Amino acid sequence: MLDLAGTSSIITGGASGLGEAAARQLAARGAKVVILDLNDDKGVKVAGDIGGTYLRADVTETEQVIAAIAAAEELGPLRTAVAAAGIGWAARTVGRDGTYESAFSLDDFKKVNNVNLIGVFNTVRLTATAMGRLDAVDADGSKGAIVTLASIAAFDGQIGQAAYSASKGGIVGMTLPIARDLAAVGVRINCVAPGLIDTPIYGEGPASEAFKDTLKRDVVFPKRLGTADELASMIVELLTNSYANGETVRLDGAARLQPK
Repeated sequence: MLDLAGTSSIITGGASGLGEAAARQLAARGAKVVILDLNDDKGVKVAGDIGGTYLRADVTETEQVIAAIAAAEELGPLRTAVAAAGIGWAARTVGRDGTYESAFSLDDFKKVNNVNLIGVFNTVRLTATAMGRLDAVDADGSKGAIVTLASIAAFDGQIGQAAYSASKGGIVGMTLPIARDLAAVGVRINCVAPGLIDTPIYGEGPASEAFKDTLKRDVVFPKRLGTADELASMIVELLTNSYANGETVRLDGAARLQPK
């Protein structure tokens, strides 16, 4: 098992939701966490709560990610990274009026994939490079581990999710080839594909609760939305379990999404 005590970790999108939960659990295991996000207020608060560091960074900007790696290395050897930054987008591929103008905006499609897919790959390639320079921690030559976040939309994309599903499908598709690439430097990578997880993205209040209640229809068991802590627990397991590599794990209560 990879011991996190005294190491540093980078978590993109760590200011809220799934990334925040992962940051808190990694810190509880002894890692010094550097949170990369664009939400300054929440990022500063979470970092303060866990004794970590917050840096404002765009995951598509190479120099900003490298600067975050340097900050992490000052806190301890960078052994783990979680690529949780991403954006959502809902629009149908074609419009109802039959005009070219109403078809899914190509700029929007590029934006989603630039953040969700290219940003994740940028994070992976740079953190893995830094990890590969470290000394191994065991006889296998292990130096570090990375977890990316996809979504069950990679497999069961709903109406309006073409761009989002493409980006998350890309994350799933690159997991094994990256694992094969990183074997040469002693770094593991796995992917988690969350299902319907109860995070602030759904809002708060009676209307929000009613909406979340309708989402349960596609979940087999347990008949509820997952929690951020359950997802974070899986992330930590994949980071620390020395034999977990090249895998995509669905964490979804056996949900299979309907078209809408």
